[in-house]
Amino acid sequence: MALLKACDTITEVYRFLTEEYGKTVDKDLLRYKFNNNYTGVSYSKFKEETDAFAFGLASLGIKREDKVAIMAENRPEWVYTDMAALALGAIDVPLYPSLTAASVEFILNNSESKCIVVSNKFQLNKVLKILNKCKYLKFIIVMNENDFDPSVKNLHSFNQVQEIGNEYKNMKPDLLKNSMSTVKGNDVCTIIYTSGTTGVPKGVVLTHKNIMSNVTSALTAFPITEDDVFLSFLPLCHIFERMAGYYTAFAAGGTVCYAESIEKISTNLAEINPTIMTSVPRLFERIYSRIIRNVESQPEKKQKIFYWAMETGRQYANAKREGKIPIALSIKHKVADKLVFKKLRGRFGGKIRFFISGGAALPRELGEFFEAFGVIVIEGYGLTESSPVLAANRPDDYKFGSVGKPFPGVEIKIAPDGEILARGPNIMQGYYKNKKETSAAIKDGWLYTGDIGVFDTDGFLLITDRKKHLFKTSAGKYIAPTPIENTFLGSKYIDQFVLIGDRRMFLSALIVPDYEAVKEYADAHNIPYADEKDLAQNDEIYKLLEKDMVQFQKKLANYERVRKFVLLDNPFTIDSGEITPSLKIKRKVVEEKYSELINRMYERLSN
Repeated sequence: MALLKACDTITEVYRFLTEEYGKTVDKDLLRYKFNNNYTGVSYSKFKEETDAFAFGLASLGIKREDKVAIMAENRPEWVYTDMAALALGAIDVPLYPSLTAASVEFILNNSESKCIVVSNKFQLNKVLKILNKCKYLKFIIVMNENDFDPSVKNLHSFNQVQEIGNEYKNMKPDLLKNSMSTVKGNDVCTIIYTSGTTGVPKGVVLTHKNIMSNVTSALTAFPITEDDVFLSFLPLCHIFERMAGYYTAFAAGGTVCYAESIEKISTNLAEINPTIMTSVPRLFERIYSRIIRNVESQPEKKQKIFYWAMETGRQYANAKREGKIPIALSIKHKVADKLVFKKLRGRFGGKIRFFISGGAALPRELGEFFEAFGVIVIEGYGLTESSPVLAANRPDDYKFGSVGKPFPGVEIKIAPDGEILARGPNIMQGYYKNKKETSAAIKDGWLYTGDIGVFDTDGFLLITDRKKHLFKTSAGKYIAPTPIENTFLGSKYIDQFVLIGDRRMFLSALIVPDYEAVKEYADAHNIPYADEKDLAQNDEIYKLLEKDMVQFQKKLANYERVRKFVLLDNPFTIDSGEITPSLKIKRKVVEEKYSELINRMYERLSN
């Protein structure tokens, strides 16, 4: 839409929204939960809060090219901080709230951050723990007023900084206007540290133009308008949510509402009635599992109606795609919609137009399942290094199992060894203070993604796996683990799945069961247990998983089949270091931690 007005910088978007567009509309820009109710932030309120914080940062010494770190959950203050820092020509450094103190220390020092803005006491304590090791850090700002401690030197509350800012504004009224006018498209906007499945984090340097080119492409590829309402729950520190669920939503004139947590998504969906939501496959897997569990707890007659309706929905979707829907099928579909589909769509608030899925592969079966009852899940693909989207399906041109076609303005080609290479205005400047890694990632203007893929005959990009994840069995067979793992994640009894087999005779797996589903099964079959450990060690539960996996094994080649597995009683977590903040498995960490269990599986089967 015309809102963007060919903006080169995020600061230009901010100025246009608050000084032009916002004065012509009467609606909220942001909404968040306060005292158990959703509260709105108007465009004028947004400008008032952001400007005050920007002047406050300036009064504390933040200037052009200084680094301002942000470590907070999604909330309006995150956006105020981001826009305020950028308006000063500063560079922000977003951190995952789940990071350990050691990781925070590394990022603050590597980025040379002068200030960090944290949400609460929990995050503040992490910084205080490593404060004497952060040589560039001058001051800390805490968002929650109640978590401010006057005894801590160089600590300010968010409100205090705004109060200082309002006073400073009286002294230098033109400071912000002047600083915003100096921000250009090629200026560095942000340094985002990729969590990485190996090694130390790398700071991805992105300019305003890098990100805005992706925003422009998103508005070209997707029918997003000022009437759209976004529900935001993915962390804003992740470039996917920041670009798609924040900057793109703002640039289109939409309204962004913050979810309370992943646990309360279902409640928030009903409260907000969003039209668009960015998410990751994990959420769709959870929703699918809950729907199926609920259906299977119903009488047989209701189960038959549900599965009849879903089959009708699949047939209807296929016929619609081919452009020819038989009258009889259309009538059946209307009945199915009334009996089943309308209720299912109601779980999402009833107004959802489409979901945008990223961050990991979306199993084809999940996409088809949601499509059957009228909810489209659009899968895309990208990296932090590409701001982030490289390719995406479109609401009117999609193919499940693929990540769609190249984004407008982005070139993609496949190297001789199968690696996906990309070029375009969205590609990063490099890794901060890391020429070696930058040279390895970008060659002759092409970003080497580290992903293996192919284009199908219709021009859709298919991702096979991460290049570094490919392994070879001792029989000489190359294995791409991710597609196999995604296949087994289709089981309602499996929550997490890690394939093992590098230089081994055959494949095995570490499985974290979906204990909610397993407990329901155990209760229904009078299987005694005290906790998850009992269930993980129970032979009947092992046989249940083994039997359930048979249907998925049929889809795999003989050498891709899992011959042995172990059930774990604890999930892989960020805190334990087994997964990254963006929920990717750290394979080396997992294999080292569970090496004894893994070796035992192969000892038993090789004897």
